[in-house]
Amino acid sequence: MTATDPALTALAQGWCALSALHGRIEAHIERALQGKHDLSVREYSLLDVLSRQHAGQGGHLQMKQVADAVVLSQSATTRLVTRLEDRGLLERYLCPTDRRGIYTNVTAAGLSLLEEARPTNDAALREALDDAAKNPELAPLVRVVESLSMPA
Repeated sequence: MTATDPALTALAQGWCALSALHGRIEAHIERALQGKHDLSVREYSLLDVLSRQHAGQGGHLQMKQVADAVVLSQSATTRLVTRLEDRGLLERYLCPTDRRGIYTNVTAAGLSLLEEARPTNDAALREALDDAAKNPELAPLVRVVESLSMPA
């Protein structure tokens, strides 16, 4: 394949459209969450991921798993955890069976903020998708996103 190959060009165009859709959605949600809840998209995502942990075998996520889930490096995730911990939204504690492991839990204040912010996140996502659907280049991607269903 060469840089002028039509398939590669179409692939690159598709990637650009997907990147544009992601950027538009994330920027819209960011403004909404910051404006109403003083939360960034990354902070919201981290609280959301960690709120789904459970106690017991395999219930807590390692920092690498958390970093992968919020699409950040491990060092950026650690800084984000520290920021939310400083705000009283997260807490860290040592693993009771392996003193080298550190768990992170969402505090009651963090869960409360997450529940307050969830409707804002969902509404902003819906608005961003509706707006993007008006763009002929993004409309097919919006339909794909809307057709996805995650297992419960």
